[in-house]
Amino acid sequence: MISEVGDQKPEVRGQFTRRSPPLADVGGRSEVRLRLRSRLTVSSVEPSERFTILDSLFTMLPQAISPRLADVLSSAESICVLTGAGVSAESGVPTFRSTGGLWEKFSPEDLARFESFIRNPDLVWEWYNYRKKILSEVAPNEGHVALARMQDLVPDFTLVTQNVDGLHARAGSRNVVELHGNITRSYCIQCKLLAGEEEQATFERTPKCRTCGGLLRPDVVWFGELLPAGAFEKAMEAAHRCDVFLSVGTSGVVYPAASIPLAARSAGAYVVEINPEYTDLSPRMNETILGPSGKVLPHLVTILTQRHSHEST
Repeated sequence: MISEVGDQKPEVRGQFTRRSPPLADVGGRSEVRLRLRSRLTVSSVEPSERFTILDSLFTMLPQAISPRLADVLSSAESICVLTGAGVSAESGVPTFRSTGGLWEKFSPEDLARFESFIRNPDLVWEWYNYRKKILSEVAPNEGHVALARMQDLVPDFTLVTQNVDGLHARAGSRNVVELHGNITRSYCIQCKLLAGEEEQATFERTPKCRTCGGLLRPDVVWFGELLPAGAFEKAMEAAHRCDVFLSVGTSGVVYPAASIPLAARSAGAYVVEINPEYTDLSPRMNETILGPSGKVLPHLVTILTQRHSHEST
């Protein structure tokens, strides 16, 4: 945990406190630290209540965006964004390890393996169809929408995601680099052809390829498998050339994805973490903003929009 620095008295905004500008600089990282006056930490709050608390916080404290971040955004020619499960969680998508319900007794590590699929394809497909049904009942949130808007406000923009739900594309994002695949697609384990919409629409138990009769599987990366060809390379290229890198809603513990923001920092980018709570990556970021992406990202879009409007006049 980052220790308190200096003797500044925090400003009070309703129930929440924040350091007064200028922001403390801890080990080269500008710190935006938001906390409850009652000392109730975000990590101690139930996940279902966490975003409600943070929504209120960011409604009250839009100035949590630091002057330094506003400055680098205003001049950035290239921005790269990495998103994780926290972004989708704000839409109501259960995280990979969510508890409760029918699937609690199954380990994701047991279901999301090729060996598990070969051993019991019906069970694996039942799990994925359950997840797809959940996705059909949710919609992109303000964070997804903000990133879709951001792509048109800078000359070079790359969105990289660890999520397989397709919500970025539904929000309007183009050319998303999907590190872990996409749950809405399937392909044949024998001929490797992607399945058509009709094949996927006729799922009963385990669907089969209409070309060769082989088993279809979800087009996602399972444990022990390689990332899609070229995906990680595209992400690293964008990280090395960007001026600003945003790590949004990711825990920073899944590799190789977690190495991407570190590569951007090493290449000289201004790297910002946006997450409801601190992660293993936080000490190595230039700046960490504690809050939901759906509240933080629209503020960044506002900054970029003002710059875009100024350049257009």
